[in-house]
Amino acid sequence: RVIANFTVDVGHKQSEALMEGRVDSAESVWVVHCPTFFDRPGGPYLDESKTDWPDNWLRFALLCRVAEAIALGHVLSQWIPTVVHCNDWHAGLVPALLSQHAVRPATVMTIHNLAYQGVFGYDAFQQLKLPAHWWSFDKLEFYGNFSFLKAGVVFADFITTVSPTYANEIITPEFGYGMEGVLAFHQPRLQGILNGVDYALWNPASDPYIPHPYQQASLERKATNKLAFQQTVGLNSDGLSPLVGVVSRLVHQKGMDLLPALIEQTLQKPTAGHELQWAVLGSGERYIEAALQALAQKYPDRVSVQIGYDEPMAHQVEAAADLFLMPSRYEPCGLNQIYSLKYGTLPIVRKTGGLADTVVDATPHAIELGTATGVQFEQCDIPSIAHALARAVMLYEDKALLRRVRRTAMSQSFGWESSAAEYQAVYQYVARHRHRKV
Repeated sequence: RVIANFTVDVGHKQSEALMEGRVDSAESVWVVHCPTFFDRPGGPYLDESKTDWPDNWLRFALLCRVAEAIALGHVLSQWIPTVVHCNDWHAGLVPALLSQHAVRPATVMTIHNLAYQGVFGYDAFQQLKLPAHWWSFDKLEFYGNFSFLKAGVVFADFITTVSPTYANEIITPEFGYGMEGVLAFHQPRLQGILNGVDYALWNPASDPYIPHPYQQASLERKATNKLAFQQTVGLNSDGLSPLVGVVSRLVHQKGMDLLPALIEQTLQKPTAGHELQWAVLGSGERYIEAALQALAQKYPDRVSVQIGYDEPMAHQVEAAADLFLMPSRYEPCGLNQIYSLKYGTLPIVRKTGGLADTVVDATPHAIELGTATGVQFEQCDIPSIAHALARAVMLYEDKALLRRVRRTAMSQSFGWESSAAEYQAVYQYVARHRHRKV
């Protein structure tokens, strides 16, 4: 239903409507209805040829202007928020726009992936009629252009990222994508809060997508899920080979450009005395997709590849796999390693971002303490990943140790309860301590 009609100024007037809907019959969701900007083929950010829409700066400036109007009570006078929480560059202008008002809600800016910064030219800055003094290195100007995300970082009352380690990484040149200096300057207002997962959806004890639900006390059923999966996709089901799962975007960030050569290497030479099997689900760069499909055709009994995303298949891979590989070059948080822990599928992860925060490396000391939950490695290269795979396979060989580590992994809890409490504390803080007007 339409709950408000209004106009906002994004360089020229546009007639808009604010529509209300619900997600799973729970909280209300408001949608900006503007066919001129949003009723078009393709996706939210890219056209049908996977090219950025040339007017993305205008489309998301509209979103930010609508958020500003709602936050100030100009659209729905009966409701004014205490805190406006903005996510990634698409909402980055909101804290800047609200900073111009003496009476305003507090603002929180969350960075999910710093690689995407919403960078546009000076002409866009001018057409949006933003204050001229914002064109400076300590505000919106960013290496001769301007950045929506930088606007959020500079003007928000508080900044969060999606894991504590990522919050530390993004103030370094390796992970900062040119914004490390800005973030380091504003670090007193920066905090990493780990993403949570929904265990109502990702729980092997009640998962409707897997044929044999299981829990810590019935871990033997994991093997029956593996067998069912192998039979479904045509992998050898002799029960001897460790199965490695991969559910991912097939892109450079995720380390997936290394995956075809890594798989080929494991197929040519046993890993710690074992022949590996692989189950890959995902989509991304076409050359990676093609290389993986070629491997599946060449080794049909050892490599399963499905291009695209299939929700039931993602659950089945988690339940069937013995090991789960995430060799990300950077990973702000990551969710699949958390799903893997719950499913007793030992994650093999690069020590970065949320992967470092959620997986305890199976060092001898961690094994002795009973805290080990997976395998970590330092460098995103084939030798480092192959060595980590070998360590994981050695765990797989020792069935008593494997069961112990799996049970420890399954006992971990990364639900939203803890994360929500941290966000609530941030909201309470910014409601009392607003950042100075810039």
